[in-house]
Amino acid sequence: MTIIYHNPRCSKSRQTLEILQSKEIRPKIILYLDSPPTKAKLIQILSQLGISARALLRKNEAAYKDNNLKNTDLTDDQLLDFMVQFPKLIERPIVIHNDKAVLGRPPEKVLEII
Repeated sequence: MTIIYHNPRCSKSRQTLEILQSKEIRPKIILYLDSPPTKAKLIQILSQLGISARALLRKNEAAYKDNNLKNTDLTDDQLLDFMVQFPKLIERPIVIHNDKAVLGRPPEKVLEII
């Protein structure tokens, strides 16, 4: 099964979805701004991606600046709480294919797991 955490307003997310579809993969599309992942799901995704919570943050979002998330004293647990509260903070797109995951930045990175 393939899942994409997708924002249709994001060009990288749209391009990643197009790559999947060009390979005849019809992923389950999760519009994560409408249906944000739970904290437990984010922990699982981070494990699959092999990155820290900080690496999944979008640093140009207002919520990043407004909540002083550049503060390196914040724990992954605290950062995850902010991502649940403000899903725009989650970098996109995230593609999960079987047990592997990748950030579609650049979109071609998705080819590494399919």
